[in-house]
Amino acid sequence: MTRSPTFAVAVATWHALRAEFENVRQAAYTRAVDATNGALLNERGRAKGIDAYELFIGNETRARAYASPELIEHWDRHPRLTFTAYERQITESETAA
Repeated sequence: MTRSPTFAVAVATWHALRAEFENVRQAAYTRAVDATNGALLNERGRAKGIDAYELFIGNETRARAYASPELIEHWDRHPRLTFTAYERQITESETAA
């Protein structure tokens, strides 16, 4: 089955955007580690073996459920950016240009 050229461009664009977002996510994680002295998970998150890096993607409710008070405070000052919000920002800025 041959994929449509339009779909192929959309998939390639999405993959490029995901790769860019991974750089943004890594930078946000590094800033949070520095700001919290590495205290990213609360007791519940540590007990469940949650990967702190995973708190920087996906569902806000889940992220805050396992985040330390220090990390929540950091996110209150420096809002957590999801891929969906990042994608919207990029799309809107490209549309406006």
